[in-house]
Amino acid sequence: MTTSWRSMLFVPAAAPQRWQKAHTRGADALIIDLEDSTQPEAKAAARMLATDAITTLHGHGAIVTARVNNDEHYLADDLEAVVRPGLAAIVMPKVEQRADLDSLSAMLDALEYEHGLDRGTIGVVAVIESPRALERVTAIADGPRLIGISLGSEDFALSLGRPPTPQSLGLAAQAIAYAASARGLMGIGMASGIANFADLDAFAEEARRSHAAGLTGAMCIHPNQVPVLNQCFGHSEAEITEAHAILAAWDKRADGVVSHNGRMIDQPVVERARRLLKSAGIA
Repeated sequence: MTTSWRSMLFVPAAAPQRWQKAHTRGADALIIDLEDSTQPEAKAAARMLATDAITTLHGHGAIVTARVNNDEHYLADDLEAVVRPGLAAIVMPKVEQRADLDSLSAMLDALEYEHGLDRGTIGVVAVIESPRALERVTAIADGPRLIGISLGSEDFALSLGRPPTPQSLGLAAQAIAYAASARGLMGIGMASGIANFADLDAFAEEARRSHAAGLTGAMCIHPNQVPVLNQCFGHSEAEITEAHAILAAWDKRADGVVSHNGRMIDQPVVERARRLLKSAGIA
């Protein structure tokens, strides 16, 4: 996996006062939102602002993505507004089947050509928001352009008819983590809702649980949630120190295993240490 975003911060395209400083919030990636944050009558104006947001925020060095509307009435116009130099990925909501991604990729092919971009420049994060889509997650995960799969926790819980809690979303989050990991993709999400930005302790607890389950990052709606995600989906100094110690012990081994701090170190343990350091940007 070459891309790893611990935190993805939503900023409404229609609210310049929010996105103009979004690059200062510390998120690994920003999501310019044209979907849920924008009412139908405001979408045309929001598209014009989204174009400015992408250019401006990319100019500040931010990684910029855009959530479009997966709706035949809006999708083509949304893509026309956001596909341009500086856009890293499309966040595609309500993906129900592999065919959704095939169609999106074909549209992106044409727009990349129109804007002088290399084919495949723009990645896709597919958002799973229903039990039916979850049944098809392995086929969806093999779709074109994918760099990540995400759990849309609020809408998934709505489809299920339950509140967004670990009890209702835990299996979905785990399935997405497995499908993403098997393909070297980002697994983005948490087995809880993301709307509560006041109780950061509870938010952090679920982020840590999601990281332990194999997910690599999450989306958030408020800048206060960003440092929580960066910490919980990142690596502590203690973990980094231990990984260095494991590799040092392995380099001094006499045969295929070595003892370190009272436990046996073998090849899988060493490989995990290497991957940890690589994901931390150290090796």
